Amino acid sequence: MFEILVDAGAVLGQLLLALCFAPLVTGIVKKTKARLQNREGAPVVQPYRDLQKLFRKGVVVPSTASWIFRLTPYILFATTLVIVVLVPTLFSPVPLHWAGDIITVVYLFAFGRFFLALAGLDAGTAFGGLGSSREMSIAAIIEPAMMLAIFTVSVTAGSTNLSTIVASLSTTPAAAVNPSHILAFAGLFIVTLAETGRIPVDNPATHLELTMIHEAMILEYSGRYLALVEWASQMKLLVFLALLSNMFFPMGMATTLSPIALVIALIAIAAKTMVLAIVVAVVESTNAKLRLFRVPEFLMVAFILSLLALILYFIVGA
Repeated sequence: MFEILVDAGAVLGQLLLALCFAPLVTGIVKKTKARLQNREGAPVVQPYRDLQKLFRKGVVVPSTASWIFRLTPYILFATTLVIVVLVPTLFSPVPLHWAGDIITVVYLFAFGRFFLALAGLDAGTAFGGLGSSREMSIAAIIEPAMMLAIFTVSVTAGSTNLSTIVASLSTTPAAAVNPSHILAFAGLFIVTLAETGRIPVDNPATHLELTMIHEAMILEYSGRYLALVEWASQMKLLVFLALLSNMFFPMGMATTLSPIALVIALIAIAAKTMVLAIVVAVVESTNAKLRLFRVPEFLMVAFILSLLALILYFIVGA
């Protein structure tokens, strides 16, 4: 009984960490971009204020929308929460590591994307259909690249279970500088930019027809629906940064639930996530938004890097 209570507390703690910390990561990215562009920018807590404002507003639903439009924000938010409890963030193994591996995480992302694309079509607007079409076209390239990048790391650990991968790499810190891991990290970083709608693939700060992908699908959402979609998007960014941090640089991860280990792990994940968030902001500030027809070429770079990482692993070895 005690172990069950401890596991339940660990799951709840990881959920609360993601819910509370995700808007802050988005705020850090926006603040860093503003400072790099010689602007003051909004404070890092602005995403919290935006979510609070949206939850207080009423909901406007298009007359052509069905139950899909209304249900999608909850599905998207729920699937992201499930992913949060499957990805090692503070400690490893996570209590629910038996419930799914990295393949489960990839398909949970795909499940949420599928319903979001349906919601964009369900609204009955030209922008929604445009965004849904673009999203699914890009997803066809993103998912293979993501699977290859993660498979390179998983073959090193001999498992697709994220907790096993993190535990294996924790005992071999030198693997972080392995050439195949470096290539896989670069490929997964490009996938992160695409999956989270960042420049040069997408621009979350604009509503221009020529650049919209993710924003076009959620253009008709408002109030609490929009708040849930935005919150899920912020947690998605945090999850990808946690994957990059803990799969390739698992130092500092807690292997027990002792207070000292958890404090060290919290400091470690905060530092690694902040560094990666700043890197994302630098990439966004130093690159222009690609034309839509150039995006597949950019994403193919991620696929090729991931494929080279896997080939290099089998040629050179662990």
